[in-house]
Amino acid sequence: MDLKQIKSLLTLIAESGVNEVYIEEGDFKIKVKIKSDTVQHVLPASVNTSVPTVEYGQVQNQAPVQQTPAPASAQAPQESKKSGDFVKSPIVGTFYASPSPDAKPFISVGDVVAKGDPLCIIEAMKIMNEIESEVSGTITKILVKNGQPVEYDQPLFEIDPA
Repeated sequence: MDLKQIKSLLTLIAESGVNEVYIEEGDFKIKVKIKSDTVQHVLPASVNTSVPTVEYGQVQNQAPVQQTPAPASAQAPQESKKSGDFVKSPIVGTFYASPSPDAKPFISVGDVVAKGDPLCIIEAMKIMNEIESEVSGTITKILVKNGQPVEYDQPLFEIDPA
């Protein structure tokens, strides 16, 4: 993969709103992960010595790569009005508010939860992963809807600590 292909790939990823991409083509590997307002590009140096290592917008021993800011849709929610702790998704998958379609949700806004209480389920690759509260407090916001796809590190709930 040449520098021109890498540039077009980075532009495409930035415009798509995807948070993380891993591409492997023969002995060439690239992982692109968006954090806050920047795009990070890292290639392991041991992959191929003839392939340059790309790190945060520049290629070693070659011309700089244009830095691409993350699209507004991929940025974290505004935390300037943060009043509590956010429970974030530990994996990519589908959010479910209850243990089964006909069951009542694990929690609702206003519920008091203790550390370790189940909050939701995230389905990833047909595996149901129960997400537990990491803090005790009151649920102030549920930030996703039942059946909605979620990304890694996406805020799911806001909890006002007790």
